[in-house]
Amino acid sequence: MRESFLPDLGVGLIGTGFMGRAHALAFHNARTTFELPVNLKLVALADADAGRAEQCARSWGFDRSHADWQQLISDPSVQLVAITTPNHLHFPMAMAALEAGKAVYCEKPLAVSLEQAREMQRAAKAAGVVTRVGYNYQHNPMIGLARQMIESGDLGQIVSFQGEFSEDFMGDPQQPWSWRCEQAHAGGALADLGSHLLAMARYLLGDVEAVCADSQTVHAQRPATHGSQEQRPIAIDDQTYALLRFANGARGTFGSSWLKHGYKNHLSFEISGTKGTLSFDQERLNELRLYRAGAPGHDGFQRILAGPTQSGYAAFCPAPGHQLGYNELKTLEVHALIQALCGLGNEGPDFAEALEVERLATAIRVAAKEMRWVKVSDI
Repeated sequence: MRESFLPDLGVGLIGTGFMGRAHALAFHNARTTFELPVNLKLVALADADAGRAEQCARSWGFDRSHADWQQLISDPSVQLVAITTPNHLHFPMAMAALEAGKAVYCEKPLAVSLEQAREMQRAAKAAGVVTRVGYNYQHNPMIGLARQMIESGDLGQIVSFQGEFSEDFMGDPQQPWSWRCEQAHAGGALADLGSHLLAMARYLLGDVEAVCADSQTVHAQRPATHGSQEQRPIAIDDQTYALLRFANGARGTFGSSWLKHGYKNHLSFEISGTKGTLSFDQERLNELRLYRAGAPGHDGFQRILAGPTQSGYAAFCPAPGHQLGYNELKTLEVHALIQALCGLGNEGPDFAEALEVERLATAIRVAAKEMRWVKVSDI
């Protein structure tokens, strides 16, 4: 009965892959997990494959489907456009949605070039609408706790950041070519995985002033399709590593690889200060490890376990140790987005912040290509 007294918020979702399904689940879960200030309606779903669009719309609870994403954006009952397509389509879709005055929820990375990202941010500012980008790992309650500990001085003055995001889904040289292997469509391990880590580093420690980097294409060709004898050339990075100088004086390391066998979602960091060290690994996303200096005879890391005392966790479970997962993080991201749309909060990276992540990634590419230190402010 409560929904009938709330304003409607119509959602249009573009894309039916892994991320499309994750977004659909998050919208559904947000409705059942939180008392939302709007009546969240799943209005339309678009995919270039008309049959798949219709099937997914029916299975995922959307009112209707479109084979043309422009029809979805033109739909007057859609106020929020969620974009989960391959990276090179983010720009035209987001720009069309902004021109139509729609709020935009776009998966990361924001764009395939810094020029596109700048234009998207300018358009978002001119449209005056809410935008968000899918750096969902920041919405982990344990990451919120880590930031709180850093800002409150629990670690003292921060002196170092060591970050890595590694997976192994491209580790096999026989893994075939895909759109992720095309520079104009994706951008390699730095864009695909590394952008998450760069966003995390900025979220926890602030601006990076300068970088020095190296990148490598390990497998210079891949089969065109599974089992094909045709080989396609690869020009994007399989792995990228960088040194970071933060504006707060800390120094850091960055690593991103999609070739590292044994790792499935190794978004990890260690942050050290004058009073201690804090570490995190997304493969154990419900834990932080904390070392406090100055306890002779009691040296060792303390395990901090997620529980209802951390903001966001209690919405899903009243008991500690029962664990949140990837889809819960996506639900928390959607909840923060809806709160922002209703003027009730400002959590989560918008297009302006995503532009800064793209600027930092571009600086790393320039540094790797020119083999020198690069000031981010020069990009």
